[in-house]
Amino acid sequence: MAVLAGRRALVTGSTSGIGLAVARALAQAGAKVMLNGSRVAADAESTRAALAAETGVEIGYTPANLADPASARGLVEATIAAFGGVDILINNAGIQHVAAVDAFPDDTWDQLLAINLSSVFHTTKAALPGMKAQGWGRIVNIASAHGLVASPFKAPYTASKHAVVGFSKAVALEVAEQGITCNALCPGYVRTPLVEKQVVDQAKVHNLPEERVIREVILAAQPTKQFVEAEEVAAYAVFLCSDAAKSVTGSAPLIDGGWTAR
Repeated sequence: MAVLAGRRALVTGSTSGIGLAVARALAQAGAKVMLNGSRVAADAESTRAALAAETGVEIGYTPANLADPASARGLVEATIAAFGGVDILINNAGIQHVAAVDAFPDDTWDQLLAINLSSVFHTTKAALPGMKAQGWGRIVNIASAHGLVASPFKAPYTASKHAVVGFSKAVALEVAEQGITCNALCPGYVRTPLVEKQVVDQAKVHNLPEERVIREVILAAQPTKQFVEAEEVAAYAVFLCSDAAKSVTGSAPLIDGGWTAR
């Protein structure tokens, strides 16, 4: 029997990258999955239909502007309306902007914190009452190795991910006796569209071929000199959502190729 058969999951930022890999893994484990992302409607429907055909479980899609509190809460409400509840909440949506603090645009700071951090609060707040009522729930927040260590020119991103780790620990303590777990997964560099853009930008800044940028700049701190695969993060997320991980809560497990072992 699939380990998550009958469970109902919401994954934010799940039409590409890590989020889509997590959504696919949850569906393969038997869970119904609500997708969310910023793709145009036709692309999102194509992704939804393909995943449903591939996994044979019910897959939904709901757009939401996660920078807006009402839209973030509405995403949970839409999932409840479609599936009858939310058992699993994966907060994955995030954005990045690389710049020195004194050159960082104010509006970008506000948007980054709204999506990377505040949306995690709003979706969690909306999902917890139902989880408490049924005495079971899994919350997995996709943080980052930057939730534990820092890099220059990424102060806002680092701040947001440190905050997600702290938020996850606090929520875990609040609901520890109610059958609900909350953890913050901390991947190192995963080759996603967000990271691909950084490779291109850094190649221009350093005047280096992209292959050298990957090894000497992007993966300089990652001892394996290999990107983490999105599927690795997804497999860990499925474990955290399973009954086998019922005692794993308030943790910030790393999948970082040895980055933070230095």
